[in-house]
Amino acid sequence: MRKLVLQEFVSIDGLASGPNNSVDFIPASTQGDLSFGQEQLALMDTVDMLLLGRVTYGQFASFWPNVTEGAEKEFADKFNAVPKVVFSKTLERAPWGQWNEARIVRGSAVEEVARLKQQSGKDMLISGSISLAQSLIDAGMVNEYRLVLCPVVLGSGRPLFRDNVKSIQMKLVNAKTLSRGAVSLIYSQQGH
Repeated sequence: MRKLVLQEFVSIDGLASGPNNSVDFIPASTQGDLSFGQEQLALMDTVDMLLLGRVTYGQFASFWPNVTEGAEKEFADKFNAVPKVVFSKTLERAPWGQWNEARIVRGSAVEEVARLKQQSGKDMLISGSISLAQSLIDAGMVNEYRLVLCPVVLGSGRPLFRDNVKSIQMKLVNAKTLSRGAVSLIYSQQGH
């Protein structure tokens, strides 16, 4: 069975985005960090599908297909080439620059991910996509949590875990300090 891996960047106060849904704290915590870049390249070798919500799709599709040179090019090439599924009730199409379009799923994310988990293949990755992540966390679908704890307190914004989330027992797989002060934490959900 395929695993569902969730990668989120969170502030010390547990927020996945700041005021007005800002995610400016993410590049400030990781940009130019070579060890984090290597970790991200290794992650991309373990996945063969990217799952995105509509908002994150829009942010990523306007950025990653345009990275054609520089330090992020190797990651961008892998990220752009991975097949993508976008969960949206409003999008008609989900183009991705010169790369293959994403497939749109309008129905239940939980049902679709349960179906995808039964297929053969590598792991599936959710990156960002807070609403999608929360619905899959609530349904117990996430097998691995890759949290990048950023050295900032945002004060207000959207939490990664909802207030009424059920208890989730996790086991630490790896913890690594990054060069700009963030900490990369990998947890597996116990029982998965």
